[in-house]
Amino acid sequence: MKPKSLQQAIDDAGSPMGVVWKPNAKAWEVPVIKPEYIGWREEQAAWRDGVALSDLSHHMWDLWVEGPDAQRLLMDYSANNYENFVVGQAKQFVPVTERGLLITDGILMRDAEERFNLSGVPASQSWIRYQAEVGKYDVELKVDPDSGLRKEGQPIVFRFQIQGPLAMALSEKLFGGPLPKTRFFHSTPVELEGRKFRAFRHGMAGMPGYEFIGDWADAAFVKDAILKAGEEFGIVHVGGKAYYTNGIESGWIPTPTPAIFTDPELAGYREWLSVFSYEGQKPLHGSFYSDDIADYYVSPYELGYGKSIAFTHDYCGREALEKSKDAVARRKRTLVFDEADSARVFGNPDYLNTYGRYRLETADGQLAGMSFQTGLIGPLGKILSLALVNDAVAAPGTELTFVWGEHPGPGHAVDGDYGFEKLKVTVASSPYNDHARTDYRKD
Repeated sequence: MKPKSLQQAIDDAGSPMGVVWKPNAKAWEVPVIKPEYIGWREEQAAWRDGVALSDLSHHMWDLWVEGPDAQRLLMDYSANNYENFVVGQAKQFVPVTERGLLITDGILMRDAEERFNLSGVPASQSWIRYQAEVGKYDVELKVDPDSGLRKEGQPIVFRFQIQGPLAMALSEKLFGGPLPKTRFFHSTPVELEGRKFRAFRHGMAGMPGYEFIGDWADAAFVKDAILKAGEEFGIVHVGGKAYYTNGIESGWIPTPTPAIFTDPELAGYREWLSVFSYEGQKPLHGSFYSDDIADYYVSPYELGYGKSIAFTHDYCGREALEKSKDAVARRKRTLVFDEADSARVFGNPDYLNTYGRYRLETADGQLAGMSFQTGLIGPLGKILSLALVNDAVAAPGTELTFVWGEHPGPGHAVDGDYGFEKLKVTVASSPYNDHARTDYRKD
């Protein structure tokens, strides 16, 4: 029996919030990869102080778009600049609705003149797949789900990321010398004993490094070679618990709510999506609750993607983006929790990572913003949160109140008294990591 569409589920629940609001939802876990190898704190420290290996082969979805219309399809439904987009280069993919609101992001790499790979969470991939089908573009699409949902077989490609202050020295040891100078978000072909793959200049924790990408058939050989070469540098294999915290310091918000639940013109898209899609199953929860899911939507400008947006061609959402580029009401910031309040509310937590949407308030109780990811950074001994903060209170050093708790959701008063804890937080820059903020993209 065919499962419900997302639209059917919304109709049955009475609202999108009736589908996606799930108090106390557990954070998603990395499939296949162990939660910890030597301890999440030590693994967090490795990309700050030494060199860390992260196996990204299992938790990301991949979509390959190939054919004569591949670039035209991507240009029609994303805000990126496709001029001088060379083979081996990647972009932060920015698809938006007609209202200029983010579907979600992803990493788009050009594999060949007529072949592109879009990786990350599947929301942006679903958007492109749908537009390819209804628009009858001359393309072939190939989807590879993450290893938690793939019905059989192994991933099509491996992704092994090395990062940290010693990552470049490890790379030289691995390949017998320095790799060719490679710009950030570009890749260079490499080879190990006849196995050919790409070295992509990219890292998720804001530290120097490479992401090695190649055919799964070579995965075991390449991973073993990295670990062997890394022994003298004290390489640490990063588990899922540490890996899912690395975006907090580097300022990447990983779970924006796709802005597809409310627009009447997207009813056909919601009928195409299953309720068991990422959009239907990715939970919202936390202390910030609204009956209108549109209050959770974001613009790409708010997330800092303004540099990726181009007005060199026509595409879905261009007009709205042009109108909104100088009217950004919220800023991406890091929130640093007061140590005494953290101890009072959390005690001495063994681990903390949540994607809950928590309410931020000014001293007089007015809404000041919303958090997106909150976690404990072991090497710092601090709890940090990535948030969008109203422009008027976004200056670093501003003190705000972080409301900790789980709103029960639809059918309950939006502003009811649920006994939520309130903690002091201080606004800081994002990225919080100095290297990520000042040096990460210089080359």
